[in-house]
Amino acid sequence: MTFQCQRDCYMKEFVTTVASCCPAELRQEIGGKKETLKGFNVKLQDTILFPEGGGQPDDRGLIADVPVLRVTRQGQDAAHFVGSPLEAGHEVRVKVDWERRFDHMQQHSGQHLITALAETMFGYMTTSWELGRQRSNIELDTPSVQAAQVQALEDAVNEKIRAHIPVNVQLLSRDSPEVEKVRSRGLPDDHAWPIRIVDIEGVDANMCCGTHVSNLSHLQVIKLLGTEKGKKNKTNLIFLAGNRVLKYAEKSYSTERSLVALLKTGPDEHVGAVDKLQKSMRLMQKANTSLLRDMALLVAHNFKNDPHRGNFLSLHKKEGDNEFMNTIVNEINTKETLVFLTVGEEKGPGLFLLAGPSEQVTEMGPQVLELLQGKGAGKNGRFQGKANSLARRGQAEALLRQKCNHHPRKEE
Repeated sequence: MTFQCQRDCYMKEFVTTVASCCPAELRQEIGGKKETLKGFNVKLQDTILFPEGGGQPDDRGLIADVPVLRVTRQGQDAAHFVGSPLEAGHEVRVKVDWERRFDHMQQHSGQHLITALAETMFGYMTTSWELGRQRSNIELDTPSVQAAQVQALEDAVNEKIRAHIPVNVQLLSRDSPEVEKVRSRGLPDDHAWPIRIVDIEGVDANMCCGTHVSNLSHLQVIKLLGTEKGKKNKTNLIFLAGNRVLKYAEKSYSTERSLVALLKTGPDEHVGAVDKLQKSMRLMQKANTSLLRDMALLVAHNFKNDPHRGNFLSLHKKEGDNEFMNTIVNEINTKETLVFLTVGEEKGPGLFLLAGPSEQVTEMGPQVLELLQGKGAGKNGRFQGKANSLARRGQAEALLRQKCNHHPRKEE
């Protein structure tokens, strides 16, 4: 079945009749978590909401002011997932999310144009493509594409856009001689005749079920961002079409202005300025690591030379890392001394290390871990990990100090 959205891709509203409405579930990812939504699958006598297919995502929109959350193809029908039931036999007004639809039309027609010229100019065949949320990519059957070829291809596709070339849709029957002349990566198993052809006059004719612009001028412009290594012996060509190019330029300019304010240099000097900052930061990190090591050795030295030191050392430093804590422990005889070290924000997240006699560490480590709401593990007289909160560090120290009082240090 050919839907109204395929007969007229520019139609934004449409009146039709509800054919059926059945309870259904929709699995989707929200905030990184997979959830199952309960709702209804609505089938209409016809629809202007495109179900996903041909590498193109599905449309969004409204049916009688009820939001459509997903559109999928079920045989020759389109199933619209909605949160509220709609009565079969009722006439409804369908509205398409035009911004999303037109964006998909620009990207999909852009892909057809790029694919056709990449094959004509260089013999690179398209093996697949993906219409992404921010950028799209075309997988080319070649291990590499030269920068000069990318530029030549970009120039050629934009020349076709400026030429105002019509894009026509036609339906071909099974016995039509034109079928043999059409480019295709194969038909799906459940396809039904006639087949739908998207024809860019004098450029390309391709089997496709998706929605497309009616003239290449509606693409406005295409930008080839570059290439990335794809699957074995394949290259991914990254592109933007139409309004995405304008949004990309706007975002790039906004980022450029922010960098000018931060780096106090002009756009042409940004790379050099960042490179200089990175080198300075590496030097500072190296100096900071050296200072922390010296500080750790000093802490251990002062403790060992304190005649009243006892058998317990507790220390917290805002600045520090695992190396800082381990350096202290390595300098102290932890067979008789229990050492409790933490680094990080006083009441925020941080790192901890508990070292000492194996029995005490094995016993007290999990209790410290619970108080610090952390994750960690221990062996060979050391228990260390990450603390989600150091707010109860004082309680952990008191618990450990009490434990040490029951195990006084042996006189040397």
